[in-house]
Amino acid sequence: MNGGGRHAMGAAGQPPARGRTAPAGRMPASSPGRPGSVMPAREANSVLRLGITGILACAVALAGVVCAVVAEKQVSPGPARLASGSTVSPAPTSTMNANAVPALTGGGPGGWLLGGIGAASRRANAPQMLAASDKRECPAAAVACVDLTRHITWLQSGGKVSFGPVRMEPGKPGGGHETPRGTFHVAWKAGPTYMSTTYHEPMPWATFFAAGGIAFHGGSLTKWSHGCVHLTTPNAHYYNEHLPIGSEVVVF
Repeated sequence: MNGGGRHAMGAAGQPPARGRTAPAGRMPASSPGRPGSVMPAREANSVLRLGITGILACAVALAGVVCAVVAEKQVSPGPARLASGSTVSPAPTSTMNANAVPALTGGGPGGWLLGGIGAASRRANAPQMLAASDKRECPAAAVACVDLTRHITWLQSGGKVSFGPVRMEPGKPGGGHETPRGTFHVAWKAGPTYMSTTYHEPMPWATFFAAGGIAFHGGSLTKWSHGCVHLTTPNAHYYNEHLPIGSEVVVF
């Protein structure tokens, strides 16, 4: 053979590398990142595990939110129940008349205040009860009763409570302005703008029943009176309208 033939076959008798093809039945290996490449099995398994982990995390978070909402609905009390879940029990009847008119609400002589403001109104609106001694001390003939020890007063008809008991403030015992004890009768009444001629202070809806200008009238429930029986202004108005002249008043 001549020298040109040996050069064409190569040094080892093999065809040139540029024209070489893969043996029959074998596919050339694909290079990562090139079009048409196939992801290795190990990488595919990693992606699958990450996907499953993400789905499980979302499911757990959603379940936590649902449980929190359900628990909140179960703990929240209904409109007719207390926070502890127990129902509100009715107030004891004690010796109060079940048909008694409830006490009016309000503040001091400043005017009509539904719901009340401050300590005076809280005291005036607090539920009051009659003790057995109250029934003994105030006879059935009395229309208005005043308990100086317990700072309460009420109206009654035939021995049955018709209004109250409500909070009141009397004169200070032993201070020269104490409220007199005994049986009295309503002498005269004044309107909402009446002023004391002695102390020059407002006495709205005054209902006078004892000598010396002693009366039921609107006034402070946190300070001693000058001997009168202080009520909230609305309660004083009620007394003024429901105690006719000559009505018996018992103070004990």
